[in-house]
Amino acid sequence: MSSIVITLPDGSQKSVPTGSRPLDVAKAISQRLADDAIVAKVNGEMYDLTRPLDGDVNLQILTTRDAESLEVYRHSTAHLLAAAVLEIWPDTQLGIGPPIENGFYYDFDKAVPFVADDLEKIEAKMWEIQARDLPYERIMTEKEAGLKQYAEFWMKSELIAERAGESFSEYTLGPKFIDFCRGPHVPSTKKIKAFKLLNLAGAYWKGDEHNKQLQRIYGTAFFSKKELEEFIARQEEAKRRDHRKLGTELDLFSIQELAGPGLIFFHPKGGIIRKTLEDWMREAYLERGYSLVYTPHVARRDLWKVSGHANFYSENMFKPMELDDAEYQLKPMNCPCHILIFANSPHSYRDLPVRLGELGTVYRYERSGTMHGLLRVRGFTQDDAHIFCTPEQIESEVVSCLEFAIHTLNTFGFTEYEAELSTWDGGASGKYDGTPELWALAEKALFQATEKVGMKAKLMKDEAAFYGPKIDVKLVDAIGRKWQLSTVQFDFTLPQRFKLEYTAEDGKKHQPLMVHRALFGSVERFFGILIEHYAGAFPVWLAPVQVTVLPITDKQLDYAKEIVAKLESDGVRVTLDDRNDKVNAKIRDAQLQKIPYMLVVGGREAENGTVSVRHRKQADLGVKPLDEFREHVKALIASRATTE
Repeated sequence: MSSIVITLPDGSQKSVPTGSRPLDVAKAISQRLADDAIVAKVNGEMYDLTRPLDGDVNLQILTTRDAESLEVYRHSTAHLLAAAVLEIWPDTQLGIGPPIENGFYYDFDKAVPFVADDLEKIEAKMWEIQARDLPYERIMTEKEAGLKQYAEFWMKSELIAERAGESFSEYTLGPKFIDFCRGPHVPSTKKIKAFKLLNLAGAYWKGDEHNKQLQRIYGTAFFSKKELEEFIARQEEAKRRDHRKLGTELDLFSIQELAGPGLIFFHPKGGIIRKTLEDWMREAYLERGYSLVYTPHVARRDLWKVSGHANFYSENMFKPMELDDAEYQLKPMNCPCHILIFANSPHSYRDLPVRLGELGTVYRYERSGTMHGLLRVRGFTQDDAHIFCTPEQIESEVVSCLEFAIHTLNTFGFTEYEAELSTWDGGASGKYDGTPELWALAEKALFQATEKVGMKAKLMKDEAAFYGPKIDVKLVDAIGRKWQLSTVQFDFTLPQRFKLEYTAEDGKKHQPLMVHRALFGSVERFFGILIEHYAGAFPVWLAPVQVTVLPITDKQLDYAKEIVAKLESDGVRVTLDDRNDKVNAKIRDAQLQKIPYMLVVGGREAENGTVSVRHRKQADLGVKPLDEFREHVKALIASRATTE
């Protein structure tokens, strides 16, 4: 019998019979490894554990400890879901069922739509199939034969026609289930230990609203029941923190049906928080050498033709408006407007860098089914800045942007973050603008900048914007979720399109380098994340109402008004609850509104010039002289403390 040589990750080699499977190799090493194995990696390619090896290879056995295994495990669970649906409703047509960040989904075309109660029935059938210990078997099919086999299954036929080579892989799961799929998968259903179906949603075929609408079932799967239970607990906590729910309960913002979806109305309480965010950012701009600018909400379409947005970004823009002198467009970006300001005056190298910053409102067309509270909207305000500088200045400017981003996150209570550095493909695809020299300069500047600020950035090859490389910073919130916010991006295209120039030290005209930079990302999105991070209980300096005064009876009303007047003179946001109600009811309502401090005043407090202080989390803090409390709360606000 012929043999092949297997090279393991530690460099050791094994000689095994030709046709051996990765699972056989795992068993030869140890039974425990075989028990923990999920999938194999053969010469860098993901392989089924049961797929025969026909030549010398580098082999890695991936187990439950490897992140890549979880993706395969979830993909296999998606197949288990599809198999269960077909056993219950055999006439259902299958779409696609990929793994996603927190689980998986599968799209179905079913004559009678699923209802929420069906999920429990499907999940029970999945466990029934899991208990049968059915193998995920890979078979190869010729494309022509496959098209005939799937002729009655319109989605699969379409996928095979578009994606399959001369032959393609299919996976079976028992005698009744077969699916066009590249794999790989776990060896059998017994490997799947913990899963749960989460919810139903609508989804257009291939994400195109002009195609048929399907039903999507979302689920999740983990290697252990403990991990699944922890995930479900986090999901429940996320529901409790949902900014849409809290936004209504705390009267922060609304989306008005009469005005249209994706357009945010900030109510007085939300408005004061937004003002606080924007005031902080504008002050930070000025402290860091930015100039504040303000630009129009609309501009002639010609501007967007020069910038290129009218061509490459048109599907995300609202339709033009016909006015008496030209077509006008709601702005989707602030950058062309900032460029016009820079280009309005001549510049020498002595003027650079020029940093233009604006909290500018932009408008982008989002499809009706994609909007989500404050997190995805049609009209939003970006804390947008654009920096025009020389090649010699670029690295220090990027360092400054990253330091500014970190400072912003820390100020608002985010101490954990991750960064991604996106580069080009070396020019292989032709989809990127700019010369190799410019890309080399820009990427080097970004790499060195991350090193200087001690930021570990994950390299994302071939993920850059077409106009230049970028760094994206993702914050991690109180319950471990990641949110994309801050970004620093190079742009080789716009300075060229607008023929920007400055007079260099050699007396000649040169094109400046341009950096796009946003830290909140958008005020709306950042606001929504803040609501969820703090579960609506904002730090004192951000809270819309920082103190409420609760007189026990009307006899203390004059003293309560005196307290309110003094706190207002200190710049504290304070309210008076003078309702003819029991003080416990007033405390309960203040707690529900998540007001940081409640000052209860009765006859003794009025007589002694004191206040009985309650904190929303620490409860009763005792009786304190009014002036002592005033100094305490003023100091707390001034420090912008984010912990209580």
